[in-house]
Amino acid sequence: MNIKLRGIELLDNYEDGKYSNIALDEYVKKNNLTSGEKAFLTEIFYGVIRNIIFIDYQIDKRAKKIKKQWIRNLLRISIYQCTYMNSDAKGVVWEATELAKNKYGIAISKFINGLMRAYTREVGEELKSLELEKKYNILYSYPKWFIEKIEKQYKDRSLDLLKSLKTIPYMSYRVNKLKYSEKEFEVLLEKNNCKLIKKVESIYYIQGKSLIDSDEFKNGLITIQDASSYLASTLLNIKENDLVLDACSAPGGKSLVMAEKMNNKGKIIALDIYEHKIKLINDNASKMGIDIIEAKLCDATKVSELNYEFDRILVDAPCSGFGVLRKKPEMVYNKSFANMEELSELQHLILLECSKKLKIGGTLVYSTCTIFDEENKDNLNKFLEENKNFEVEDIKLPENIEYIKDEFGGITIIDPILDGFYIAKLKKVEN
Repeated sequence: MNIKLRGIELLDNYEDGKYSNIALDEYVKKNNLTSGEKAFLTEIFYGVIRNIIFIDYQIDKRAKKIKKQWIRNLLRISIYQCTYMNSDAKGVVWEATELAKNKYGIAISKFINGLMRAYTREVGEELKSLELEKKYNILYSYPKWFIEKIEKQYKDRSLDLLKSLKTIPYMSYRVNKLKYSEKEFEVLLEKNNCKLIKKVESIYYIQGKSLIDSDEFKNGLITIQDASSYLASTLLNIKENDLVLDACSAPGGKSLVMAEKMNNKGKIIALDIYEHKIKLINDNASKMGIDIIEAKLCDATKVSELNYEFDRILVDAPCSGFGVLRKKPEMVYNKSFANMEELSELQHLILLECSKKLKIGGTLVYSTCTIFDEENKDNLNKFLEENKNFEVEDIKLPENIEYIKDEFGGITIIDPILDGFYIAKLKKVEN
């Protein structure tokens, strides 16, 4: 099947209500694709979703009404190629015209041809005009409320952040030092002609061939992880034989980091509220050669039911996820400010409950993968006002990471490569 036809089929699956990553994963598993086909399909699929407001604006500007979703998705993919992929415009227009002719006949193919030729003539002026008029919601495909929130909080940084969240993410791998070394991994990168974009401790951001099918990945020598979540785990300063709580653990990546730092000695209680995610945590630990993680089915708002006092606690709270839009672009269209307010209440409750299970002198890290104050520094401020027995500890990140420190001591990672993340480090000083 023509790869662009596959893209149309995949977009149809996504629009039926599936999450983008699940729709793509299921489609790739069902179809026998070459690595090149998979890479192209991934780019056009996520590219269309990432830029959907701009693309649909351009289609609707040139067509009164498009009844068939197949035609709209063909146009979406073609406009994406001509705008963001440096594709040969004439070749894209010709292919779209032929696909339409084969599917619906001459009349529809002429419509596709006319619309695409008009767009390719006008795209330069369209981009320039939207930029001059500061119509960033269209140009960068964001809801207006999101633009307003970014501009209010980040001010002169807002445009760079808006652009950054729409870039294609790099694959990031963590070396499992219990089984492998960075030198061995760097040899693997060289052998596969992978280009190193950025390195943060044992996290490598890579451009080039995917290593997911490699023996090293299958055998747990390397795993996929972003440096932001890695740092949230390492900032607990865990030691061997500590008793640790990972309050919202699945799929278990942060627990795995902590277990490695503990040299697989001690105990980590990893919680989640879904049975299938408990299995995922256990499977990932087994793959990485780790046996100190005990995955438990437990709601993080009810940790008082656990008969433990912990040396270290990680609260990586459920959040709106606006810091990971590069990987999950549809989230910005599916959520609202009201969602953030609801989540903020849940996050505060989880933080309060978990803090009660921390030993005096123990460390708690609060983190989210979002970038707005309501879920981050506002929660930290509220917690500190209510809990005078906690103090904020200073956070130091590697010099090659871009971040902002707030007045309470928390930090927001806004690096153009890493996931957007908030991290605050707390110490319990008394009961």
